[in-house]
Amino acid sequence: MSDTTISRGRFSRISMKGGEKPVFRMIFLAVLVVVLAFVGYSVFTDLKAAGEHGLAVSAFALLALALITALGFEFVNGFHDTANAVATVIYTNSLPPLVAVVWSGMWNLLGVLVSSGAVAYSVITLLPVELILQTGSGAGHAMIFALLIAAILWNLATWAIGIPNSSSHALVGSIMGVGVANQLMAPAGVPTYGVDWSQVGKVFSSLLFSPICGFVLSMSLFWTFRILIRNRALFEAPEGKTPPPLWIRSLLIGTCTGVSYFHGGNDGQKGMGLIMLILIGAAPTAYALNRAMPEAAMPAFVQSANEATSIFHTHALGTDTVDAATARTIVMNGLHEKALADRQVYGALAVLSRDITGAVEGYKSLNAIPAAQVPNVRTDMYLVSDAIRTLNQSPAFGGAEAQHLKQFMGQLDAGTRFIPTWVKIAVAVALGMGTMVGWKRIVVTVGEKIGKTHLNYAQGASAEIVAMGTIGLAEGFGMPVSTTHILSSGVAGTMAAAGSGLQWRTLRTMAMAWVVTLPAAMLMSGVLFCILRYVF
Repeated sequence: MSDTTISRGRFSRISMKGGEKPVFRMIFLAVLVVVLAFVGYSVFTDLKAAGEHGLAVSAFALLALALITALGFEFVNGFHDTANAVATVIYTNSLPPLVAVVWSGMWNLLGVLVSSGAVAYSVITLLPVELILQTGSGAGHAMIFALLIAAILWNLATWAIGIPNSSSHALVGSIMGVGVANQLMAPAGVPTYGVDWSQVGKVFSSLLFSPICGFVLSMSLFWTFRILIRNRALFEAPEGKTPPPLWIRSLLIGTCTGVSYFHGGNDGQKGMGLIMLILIGAAPTAYALNRAMPEAAMPAFVQSANEATSIFHTHALGTDTVDAATARTIVMNGLHEKALADRQVYGALAVLSRDITGAVEGYKSLNAIPAAQVPNVRTDMYLVSDAIRTLNQSPAFGGAEAQHLKQFMGQLDAGTRFIPTWVKIAVAVALGMGTMVGWKRIVVTVGEKIGKTHLNYAQGASAEIVAMGTIGLAEGFGMPVSTTHILSSGVAGTMAAAGSGLQWRTLRTMAMAWVVTLPAAMLMSGVLFCILRYVF
């Protein structure tokens, strides 16, 4: 009997039965009800604090449906990516399955709660600027539902056949599909923006780097373990249900904890960014600007805005006399064409920066800006921030000017690119619940179908350590990466390093899924966007 056959028989004996018990189902449903009630209460509280007098029934129903769909994406994300974190501790008997998924869910929660939000908005920047700034329009609603539904459907399809596929990859493809469809549907002569291909290149390079990084680094780390660690117990496969020695068990649980924590900090942010687009579109008064920014921070904000206005005025050479609406169009066209180094654009940026200064200085805080002015103020802040982000790479601004603009950009981002705590909690719970329900299919593939022999302790630790470090670094740089690709390719790397042999059929299927995911998600989201544009 082969090792793989033994491992499969062993897994069937230890498979988690908790999910089949009425008590587990009752607890699961209770948590679901509590989370949905918490989300509803948080939205009502925010609307009340912002002075919103309630949404129309149709608008509220649309908001509720969009939020549930976004949380559903994170729930399905848990099927795939979070399940990877528990695969090694389950297959090495370090933790029982039920304990492992609950433990992983807790650290996912913490990772999401302390995340910066940088990854959330790096994914959002892939969307067409006009759709980001008009999320409350029919096109904005079509965008949200199309990309979320497409990503969910593709994730469910790959999960159903047990293929470790990247939710990040599927989401990027869905966003690209919406962008392309948005551009194709534009009437003749109307300037409409599609995909920001430069930003796609940056995000896609990080997704492409994930499997290569996982394979090479895990292989190297496994070889390092073999050279430096003389205790052969680390390189043995588990026997029956016997847990590993305490020091090995501690190592594996520690790496599982780290992967879960950093996965929450990276992957959880993608859903958070989409939820913020939904909230901004449905209730801009409450969510378009960061109402939690303290009044004490406003003097420094105004000073930075004045300095930025002066810098842009100097480079504008007298072109900063257009009205605000024209200035927005000029900057938006400049962002689309990647042609910001122009005195007319500088003049438009000076106008927008001056308007931002007037709004903040006149009302003393973002919280006090009247509801009627909030959309324009947010649009101005978003456009100026994106323009500065691009212009900082231009030789036109250097030294003190570049530093002043960078400081102003940070303050603008603090005012527009924020994540409320309740959104983080809801996303974290959705991720954890998804893991507890759908973890088994992906865990079986990672533990049994990549290598020809049973996963040993050193292999599990090597793959998890590399995944933990890579995801943590990516979160720090605000780049989305795939937990699935890093860990599954890491396991393959350790199997190759150990000479255990690889199941090429599984690897070919995973590679095919990696290649097909992007066009498949693009096609589904593009078609859905075209259909939904006639619905909203």
